[in-house]
Amino acid sequence: MKKINKFILWILFIIYEEIVFSLAIFNSVKSLGYVILFSMLFSAILLLLTNIKRKLNIFLTYTFTIMLISTFIAQFIYYNIYQAIISFYSATNAAGQVLQFTGTIIETALNKWYVIILFILPIIGLVVLHRTKRINFNNVKPKRKLNSIIIGLIAQIVALIFIINTDPNEIYSNRNLYYNINAPTISANNFGILTTMRLDLQRLLFGFEEKTTLTTNEETIHIEEKSDEEEVEYNALDIDWENLISKENDKNMINIYKYIASQEPSKKNEYTGMFEGKNLVVFVAEAFTDLAIDEKVTPTLYKLYSEGFQFNNFYTPLFPVSTADGEYITDTSLLPEEGTWSLEKVENNYMPYSYANIFEKLGYSSQAYHNHSYNYYNRHKYLKGMGYNSYLARGNGLEKRTDLSKWPNSDLDMIDVTTSDYLNEEHEKFVAYYMTVSGHLQYTTTGNNIVNKNWDAVKDLEYSNKAKGYLAAQMELDKAVALLIERLQETGQLEDTVILISGDHYPYGLTLDEINELSEFERDDTFEKHHSTALIWNSEMEEPVKVDKIASSLDLLPTMLNLFGIEYDSRLLMGRDILSDSPSLVIYSNRSFITTYGKYNSLTNEFQPSTDIPEDLDTDAYVKNISNIIYNKYQMSKLIINNNFYKKLWNALEWKTE
Repeated sequence: MKKINKFILWILFIIYEEIVFSLAIFNSVKSLGYVILFSMLFSAILLLLTNIKRKLNIFLTYTFTIMLISTFIAQFIYYNIYQAIISFYSATNAAGQVLQFTGTIIETALNKWYVIILFILPIIGLVVLHRTKRINFNNVKPKRKLNSIIIGLIAQIVALIFIINTDPNEIYSNRNLYYNINAPTISANNFGILTTMRLDLQRLLFGFEEKTTLTTNEETIHIEEKSDEEEVEYNALDIDWENLISKENDKNMINIYKYIASQEPSKKNEYTGMFEGKNLVVFVAEAFTDLAIDEKVTPTLYKLYSEGFQFNNFYTPLFPVSTADGEYITDTSLLPEEGTWSLEKVENNYMPYSYANIFEKLGYSSQAYHNHSYNYYNRHKYLKGMGYNSYLARGNGLEKRTDLSKWPNSDLDMIDVTTSDYLNEEHEKFVAYYMTVSGHLQYTTTGNNIVNKNWDAVKDLEYSNKAKGYLAAQMELDKAVALLIERLQETGQLEDTVILISGDHYPYGLTLDEINELSEFERDDTFEKHHSTALIWNSEMEEPVKVDKIASSLDLLPTMLNLFGIEYDSRLLMGRDILSDSPSLVIYSNRSFITTYGKYNSLTNEFQPSTDIPEDLDTDAYVKNISNIIYNKYQMSKLIINNNFYKKLWNALEWKTE
């Protein structure tokens, strides 16, 4: 019986795994041509690695097969949880942290068991071929090895020729994705997961500087009509950008200067300075969305929504590093850099618009708290960089004040033992920052301390158990906010304090069907799953402010700066004040977007126009333009953090940075 060529077998194996992955994740196999070409060099290398001695060849063939299958499964599960491709940086730096959520991984695998089986089938096929002696594990002849390498190299060259000949002027062309831009999800869709991972490893080991091509005055195409006004005030500082450019030698700094100078700042508006002089308590709440607001189950959250700002078209897109990226976007109004942890890079940066730095200059104290591990995602470095006077979490002191032995820990208990730090005579003005954890998955009574604690209050609701579990988890946040309000009232500081609550991401511990049980409208798996809200409340608000403008967590910081009447330059942030007339833009990690005119899915290249779209709008040009804007915002966000831009700018302007 004729033996199967191992080189061909490796090629077929890789192509099969890539097809299963693409169909399971992207519902298409857009990358098939490149997968076939790139698989040949991968296969030639695998042939060489399994060509030593017969017994060792057998062992290595099984080992590499299992390793590759495990890689595909890991990426598949990760994408199903986080809607992103896991980078080598995250994989090597978060291994211990991932183990804390094995329940989520197991549940995802069980829910997608049929796809997991498809991934595993080749190992069964390998066993069958081995048993029936259809594979020759002896060393192949040198000529065959050489032929395999030559074929692999030729295929690689052919693939690169096709890539090089794609349009370089298209931001997310295959040429740019391969050589100039780091966009892993789009790359996986276009090239396959193994090539995307190879590019990621290559860039991690040897460094990678993304191509920076700025598009100036790009926002004019989608700025909504504005009424004529005699006097217009902008949230902008008096900075001579031309002078800065003329004195600068660093090309990155020059690029940022040029970009900022080309942007239109947001206007001041009727809400500018509405909360000037008040205290601020900020919650970045685990998995908090509008789904958590229920008049009976979470009455305090409902109170804040019904009496405060009502953001009805607000989104919190999920980014690759989950909570860390969600927190980073919300706090900095910058987009995270893919393939790394932007959160920890803040440590070495001056952040002039962080709440701590802004308010400390006005004489406020600043404290930060988290009821999970203090160094999770290196949050201790992040909050130090953000300028907080103190930071307390599990592992650096909070465990001495309250029991943090159960998972997840209680937001209510965290509030109970920390409010005395800032609600006292020593701190007349304060900023308190909380990163919560009670809303964390899994939303079951087994293994979730908070769901179990609050189960009786939700067990009779007409939802599935996990949907009820989500509400039970968010009840702890509701109780925490209620206690905070009570303490503020007791100390006479309620009227002078603003509470801001937003989420880090959607509750990915729920399936789409479970999300829709709690939703007032049908949500899709691409855009509306990430629909959320933000709560901005002060007891002195005479009536709620309804805001239907499309916005996202990227816009929260500039919105708060405007509400507090802070003098800032809106062009230095990637988001825009939601209450201004600046154009709407919600950015997703895969470069999809939502604007006033519609929704664009970058993976399918489909644009869904809204009812507000002008009849004469060239949608192709519009999508290209918004994609350019998004590209620029990613580039500028990265350059700002990697070059400590704010400090260099403040130094150039001779402004105090301490």
